[in-house]
Amino acid sequence: MQESKEEKNNRHNSIATSIIRRVILVILGLIIGTNAYLANAKTLTGNQMPMPFGYGAAVVLSGSMEPVLSKGDLIIVKEKESYKVGDVVVFQSGKSLIVHRIIKIDDKKVITQGDANNVADPEFDTQFIKGKEVFRIPYIGVLVDIIKTPTGTIVILIFAFWMVEYSFRKQKNEDSKKQEEIKAEIRRLKEEQEKKCE
Repeated sequence: MQESKEEKNNRHNSIATSIIRRVILVILGLIIGTNAYLANAKTLTGNQMPMPFGYGAAVVLSGSMEPVLSKGDLIIVKEKESYKVGDVVVFQSGKSLIVHRIIKIDDKKVITQGDANNVADPEFDTQFIKGKEVFRIPYIGVLVDIIKTPTGTIVILIFAFWMVEYSFRKQKNEDSKKQEEIKAEIRRLKEEQEKKCE
């Protein structure tokens, strides 16, 4: 029996829906897993920005680096062997992360300053530098900050549950509809057969 055009479209839609559902679930799983990892790393080690594989991400929290970086930008940071004047770096100061530019470096001591600031930061040891800014995603940091909160994580879990439940119900309804169509076709064929036999 040859597949009709509508059946082909339904099958392709079903496959596409299944793939999209899996991709979204993987992304949501990665977000939740990353949140759990970061929360544990901060709590256990006091490290405000863990750097797995030498990379990390930070959200710009102020306008001190305007116009290069704006509040709410997400920056990707890479750990380096050494740094030089002009590098935009993320460093830990107490429990805070600061994104500023190196204006002076001497052996193991460094001085930074925000591009929009009039005053330089106090001198500190290079060991507190987490890494150099290598990539910027404008304004996405606001969303990242929301996702990192407990409320954001709960919303993601509810959304993931809803997506899975919705797609399974849709699939179940489609399967039920197909079964009903098949049953109707069987009844029609039986009736035709009975008429021929009369």
